[in-house]
Amino acid sequence: MRDQPRELLTAVDALLAAVDDGSVLPAPNERVRLREAAGLTQAAVAQALGARVPSVQAWEAGRAEPTAERLEAYRRLLEGLARRYPAPAAPPAGKDPARTQPVPSESAPEAAVTATGHTAPPVPAPARTSAPAPAAAAPVVVSRPARTARPTSSTSRRAVAQRAAPAGIPAGGGDPRFENGPLAVIDVDADGHAYAYCVGGLVLDVPAKSLPSLVDWTLTQARLGAPRLSGPGKDADPLLVLTGAALERYGLPVALTEEERLAGRLPEGHKVVKQLARAQWKLTKRGFGPWARIYRPATGSERACVQLCIPSWNALDTRHWGEAGQLPPAELARVLGVYASRVMTPRGSTAVTGLELMTALHPPTRASAADADGRRTSERNPGSLGKDPVDCAPCEAPDGHPLLKDLPRFHVRGPGEKLFEEAYDWARPMTDAECTLRHLVGIDVNMAFAAGANGLPVGLGEPTHVKAPLFDPKLPGSWLVDLSHVDLSTVKVGKERVDLDGSLLPSPFTPKGGRPEGPAWYATPTVAYAQELGYEVRPLEAWVRYDNGRYLDGWYQRLRDAYLATMADLGVDTDLAPQDFLAAMDGHRERDPELAIVVSAVKATVKGGLGKLRERPRGEGWRPGEPWRALSRPTWRPDIRAAVIARTRINLHRKIVKHAAFTGQYPVAVLSDCVVYAADGPSPLDFLPYREGKPLPGGFKLGINPGLVKWEGTQSVLWGEEVRERFNAPELNLARYIKDGTVTDADNGE
Repeated sequence: MRDQPRELLTAVDALLAAVDDGSVLPAPNERVRLREAAGLTQAAVAQALGARVPSVQAWEAGRAEPTAERLEAYRRLLEGLARRYPAPAAPPAGKDPARTQPVPSESAPEAAVTATGHTAPPVPAPARTSAPAPAAAAPVVVSRPARTARPTSSTSRRAVAQRAAPAGIPAGGGDPRFENGPLAVIDVDADGHAYAYCVGGLVLDVPAKSLPSLVDWTLTQARLGAPRLSGPGKDADPLLVLTGAALERYGLPVALTEEERLAGRLPEGHKVVKQLARAQWKLTKRGFGPWARIYRPATGSERACVQLCIPSWNALDTRHWGEAGQLPPAELARVLGVYASRVMTPRGSTAVTGLELMTALHPPTRASAADADGRRTSERNPGSLGKDPVDCAPCEAPDGHPLLKDLPRFHVRGPGEKLFEEAYDWARPMTDAECTLRHLVGIDVNMAFAAGANGLPVGLGEPTHVKAPLFDPKLPGSWLVDLSHVDLSTVKVGKERVDLDGSLLPSPFTPKGGRPEGPAWYATPTVAYAQELGYEVRPLEAWVRYDNGRYLDGWYQRLRDAYLATMADLGVDTDLAPQDFLAAMDGHRERDPELAIVVSAVKATVKGGLGKLRERPRGEGWRPGEPWRALSRPTWRPDIRAAVIARTRINLHRKIVKHAAFTGQYPVAVLSDCVVYAADGPSPLDFLPYREGKPLPGGFKLGINPGLVKWEGTQSVLWGEEVRERFNAPELNLARYIKDGTVTDADNGE
């Protein structure tokens, strides 16, 4: 207690010194006035100062002050704004300041929010005799928390949004119908005011008090959505993401019960579902779940549909979206906005969106040319899968498919009855020479399955069965052929035949890497590779598709561009030298964790979209031999999935063979798109054969483009041997654990 007076005097002296050197900031309400007078959002200020929006909110509320470099920068900003926007003169004594305020515009809300976040009484407006504003009036644009000074014109909205937009995110498209972006995150503050956080830092007031009125507001005033990706396609419906506070406001549970979670939806008797029905809104067959679609039947070309995303109901799977569901509203809007602008507005899980992207780029129908009377009809869009599903070939059908209902109940189909094109899961014991090396280095192929889809001809129509066909490497299909005679000890690499140690290589024809034992069904890329290795192929029969095309090219290109653009934002460009690329990849996720989430979602969109091409039954009382819901889609195409996986596996094997022929090095393990080699050093550059900065043509090349490789992880050879010995598994697939070296008993069935 004796030191307290001295501490107080010291604090007072420090405060006086701050006043003397001019470092004291204006009062919180003056900070707000200056920012709003300039039409700046809190997001724009935060971006300029390298701070977060909540920090700016705290500075303006007086709860905190900036420190160090940000203090000087923030003071300079406020001083500059004060010179441009001096404080208005105080009103004469005895005059009511409220009477000098301008009358609010018709688009202003009934109550403004003060600098402390509390609702202030509305300013009375004089009586009006004109008609009320139309329902489609522009929404009020605010910067969160909302203030009394708001830019309300279209020009102001676009300018503010553009200034607030983080790097790489458009504030709004060129289409005036969707000027506020594709989506909004709906949140409610402590005082009960609802806001829509849009792309680019834009925030809108939300007047809706019920879910039906929220849907109406979205379609008539919010100006949300996105233009179609293809001429004959449809515009993207607006997406609303509801936070926990928004769920409470609109009468929805913050979390589903166990029964609701298993059902994937709210019960039909829920009060909000009844509200929607009374307002003549409909739900799709999947009901009111984490990705609910609320619509009215289309009239002509006009659509009335809004999609909801509810993160607290696990709409954003943490395996693909990380912690996105836990982000504050503005940050979540940024993450989903980047994904929507570069891929498409999410339509469900990343798998659902990946499949929907295929359809959006190749709509099933288009308008025909006008007839003599000027009328147009709907016709199949060339290059699409059409609007009607087609049956797969029997060999392409998964177990339980209706085509197989006549098989004996416990019959197990072998390779001669079933097409089994899957990704690699192969490993082998290390040689004595490899055990003398120090490191196991894993490399991973970027966007491997997307690269496998690029330029791949796939069937667009029904399969045709042929007996003893001549093999055509350009004809998509499934072929019954014996490839057991292909010997990897002697293969063609380019135009030359080379000798290899075939025992150290996985077979390119089976996912487990074992040599085939007789006739089996393969997709076209697998059989074509046998020819490429210099061996003759004679199919016994085939199911081929004469109607074919490069259906997935546009899909690949859009996902590739999304991936590369986001990685460039993270500091990883396509033209980096090998050493610079490895350095850029080191810690790239920490540079902007939100954009790192987008990268993860883009990659999941690739794999999930391809997986959806052969979606299996999902409960619903299904029994083997009966059809399931996915079979009614024209995009249920197991043959396309098989062709992409086959080509991806073959692309990887081709690089492995090229590398072995040039260096004499063989992989220790392969898992999907990851390959592990034993090496003297811990870096990929310690075994990849770069010469004067140039990679082996046709081999592994470091880089961020799809099909090139990045470093996956490094462990010691001793680690690998110890793990295999611990589990008594000489062929344990070390590629599964190479990233961080963690192996648990659960991973090996213990």
